[in-house]
Amino acid sequence: MLHDLNLAKAGAAGRAGEDAAITTVSRAFAGADLFARMRAIRDSVPGRIVFTTSFGIEDQALTHAIFAQDIDIDILTLDTGRLFPETYAVWSQTERRYGRRIAAVYPEREALEGLIARQGIDGFRDSVPARQSCCHVRKVAPLRRALFGVTGWVTGLRAGQSAGRAQTPPAEHDAAFGILKINPLFDWTRDAVAAFANEHRIPVNALHDRGFPSIGCAPCTRAIEPGEHERAGRWWWEQEDKKECGLHQHPASDGAHLAVTDASR
Repeated sequence: MLHDLNLAKAGAAGRAGEDAAITTVSRAFAGADLFARMRAIRDSVPGRIVFTTSFGIEDQALTHAIFAQDIDIDILTLDTGRLFPETYAVWSQTERRYGRRIAAVYPEREALEGLIARQGIDGFRDSVPARQSCCHVRKVAPLRRALFGVTGWVTGLRAGQSAGRAQTPPAEHDAAFGILKINPLFDWTRDAVAAFANEHRIPVNALHDRGFPSIGCAPCTRAIEPGEHERAGRWWWEQEDKKECGLHQHPASDGAHLAVTDASR
């Protein structure tokens, strides 16, 4: 019983520290540019911080802000094994540009082999649960391994990407992974990100110029049509308004984060 009590106290202390970091980071983001926001994350969050990139334009902007300032934030990517050739190309270009390696996290071999044995190579198209199983094996489970022991997780989420992400906060407790999640671009527009990438001559995925604002696995992503929202090309055969792979849950409405906006973005 004493052991359980100690664990409960440790958990409460950890969450209290996380809530304090959420408040500090959120306040630091107000009116700050991306470079200052990334420095604020490192200054406000103790321990190891990880940024997961999918090599889309938002993630490329964050990578630049980290590498250009030599900030102690680890950058890694989830290589699902089914990425576009253009994604691997910009991965290589990014490593050459900054002279740094971006670590890869892969699905567990047995889990992936079992998935394909059950579904077939393209079985994810058969149903939403089948697609979610594929996303879990290729993305969610590897991310869970990658975040083990990590204090803070940086993402490229923006509120303007879809209706499901409209309430994206600057920082929050991610209940699914039990970690502090920080979204430095939460209040940026797509145009602001593109302008930043152009200003700093950041390597950009060639698919963006072919109508792909959001880029995931090759079989599950298409170019969008005029008038469609940015993530309409993801799992387009599913008739759902809020389509996610499971990496990002919708923000909780428990007051655990502060709403900070910057009208300049």
